[in-house]
Amino acid sequence: MMLSFFDQFMSPMYLGIPLIALALTLPWLLFPAPTTRWLNNRLLTLQNWFIGRFAHELFLPVNLPGHKWAVLLTSLMLFLISLNMLGLLPYTFTPTTQLSLNMGLAFPLWLATVIIGMRNQPTEALGHLLPEGTPTLLIPVLIIIETISLFIRPLALGVRLTANLTAGHLLIQLIATAATVLLPLMPAVAILTATLLFLLTLLEIAVAMIQAYVFVLLLSLYLQENV
Repeated sequence: MMLSFFDQFMSPMYLGIPLIALALTLPWLLFPAPTTRWLNNRLLTLQNWFIGRFAHELFLPVNLPGHKWAVLLTSLMLFLISLNMLGLLPYTFTPTTQLSLNMGLAFPLWLATVIIGMRNQPTEALGHLLPEGTPTLLIPVLIIIETISLFIRPLALGVRLTANLTAGHLLIQLIATAATVLLPLMPAVAILTATLLFLLTLLEIAVAMIQAYVFVLLLSLYLQENV
């Protein structure tokens, strides 16, 4: 049976049960647990340094009330990086290529930042909809445009993550298929194609980490506007 290139993005089933729940649970099992020893091992020390550095850089421009989100956003960052990186392994499924999952992460967190702004500082939160010094005739138009841009934010978060990962996986599969087909016909071209595949894989590893960081960074910027 001929398979489509997009079949890799379908949630795998086993006995009629979707395995996306298992794919979402697996990253938490890979995180090192705290040790009872006086000194941490190298892996735990590296993880603690990374988390501390990331939280420091992420919340540096955010006001003090927004620091309550540090644990949530740092955990989300590690979760997304783990899902994206595990999806690059052979015979694995990447849950973050599903728009429904990404929207399920983006929309509640974006809505929480908006609710916080409306509750704590409603005047400043509504003031973002109308830039200072706007001509009177443009006020209704700008309010409509800014309101639309506000509600597009969670959609942009989810679509950006989905599109970047989906495009990368499709490119890898296309180039891998081309290398396999060209190997018996033109070995030299197949070797060049395999080299390109290796470089693209390195790029996708970087994209997997960068997209997780961008997702959390944009959420922190939305939080900064409302605290």
